[in-house]
Amino acid sequence: MRSLKVSRRRFMTAASAGSLAAAAKTARARPVVASAGRLAILGGEPVRKNKRWPDWPHVDEAMVAAVAKTARSGIWCRIQTTSGAVAAFEAKFAELLGAKFCVATGSGTQSLHTCVEAMGIGPGDEVITSPYTDPGTIASILAARALPVLADLDRESFQLDPADVEKKINGATKALMPVHMMGQPCDMQSMMSIAGRHGLRVIEDACQAHLAQHGGKRLGTIGDVGCFSFQSSKTLACGEGGAIVGNDEALMDACYTVHNHGTSRRGRTEVAGPKYRMNEFEAAILLAQMPGLMERFERRNRNAAHLTARLRDCPGIVPQKLYAGTESGSFYLYAMTYRKEHFEGASRGTFLKALAAEGVALAVFTNKPEAVARAAVSRLFPLTPFADVVGDLPGLPRKPDPSRLLALLERLGSAPEAACFAGDTDVDMLTARNARLPGIGCAWGFRGRLELESAGAALVIERPDGLPAAFASLVPPARH
Repeated sequence: MRSLKVSRRRFMTAASAGSLAAAAKTARARPVVASAGRLAILGGEPVRKNKRWPDWPHVDEAMVAAVAKTARSGIWCRIQTTSGAVAAFEAKFAELLGAKFCVATGSGTQSLHTCVEAMGIGPGDEVITSPYTDPGTIASILAARALPVLADLDRESFQLDPADVEKKINGATKALMPVHMMGQPCDMQSMMSIAGRHGLRVIEDACQAHLAQHGGKRLGTIGDVGCFSFQSSKTLACGEGGAIVGNDEALMDACYTVHNHGTSRRGRTEVAGPKYRMNEFEAAILLAQMPGLMERFERRNRNAAHLTARLRDCPGIVPQKLYAGTESGSFYLYAMTYRKEHFEGASRGTFLKALAAEGVALAVFTNKPEAVARAAVSRLFPLTPFADVVGDLPGLPRKPDPSRLLALLERLGSAPEAACFAGDTDVDMLTARNARLPGIGCAWGFRGRLELESAGAALVIERPDGLPAAFASLVPPARH
């Protein structure tokens, strides 16, 4: 890192004015922090010294007593009783959110997968969701052998861009799965409008969004169903756990049947389903947290509002955009965008190190569920590795053998005269061109599209819609 002889006060003032280079000339500007001195990363005293962040997950004696009581009762599984902790938690959580029904599960991912299965979504169907989420969102769709379609984001909110969501809809689309990233509401007004126009189901991924409210409704109660996680980092936690809420009795009964390894409330095994039941210990821990839950939620919102107000004078740090209609957020995470042009081009990594030295540790929130989707599509559409189908890559000894691709497509139900080559890189397309096959490229982004077009692809599609739907039947069944 380049050494800058600048005080902490002038560093933050410079951010307010527009660049570190202005630090020496902006001493009169109102600083974001009051203490002066050298930056801690350059040898100064940290702003926040010898202070601990609150421990999490929240633990108190009531929770310990609830677990002990459950252990002594011998009732550890929900099917041992109809009036245990799980049933009590389901009733309490539904009431808290303003929903009619709740089904408790073992995780947020399990909740999402249960809903996909309960809606009858499967091979050949598509669900549009976010590329910026926990991999469990994507896995919940793939586990049902359906195809996740990743729409683009609003860069300021980190949420799904409704305009791009609508562009992704086709005849195979069955549902939208909007994700309330960081615990703040996505643009649910637009999502519900799109779903209504196209006759689609809406599964809210509210796994991070406990108690958040938009347009007078708690998140999770706006779509057909809402899914929550109680993993140990969440604002309501029990180690691992999840819940589904909804108002459609028939759909929620179907969710119960799926999550109870296919056995309905009537005691009949009606479908093939996983065993996703919440246990009594998890429910006991959750119930014991209820008395202080709203107070902690309201405190997070007050803290977030205070921080947002203080950051208004710092253009290099931009808090997550909240949509019109947002009344509160879970603030599972408080998210910001770093704009290095306001800090003389200092990298994000350098900025985070400087903050950590001051005793304020931040982290980069990045997941790459698109990698999960890519791996699954390789199973859905077994035209990979591509060289094994049409021959070796250019420059290698063995010559391409188009007949192998033709045989594969014929076996999968495509007429030989409709044969094509599917790839997602320029190398794949060059291989197809050398084999004198018409090329279809599956692009995963703008850069991928340019690569495919420059490599001579006759057609570029953003997802494998044009390939035989029969490929979906080749996916191995999910294991539970």
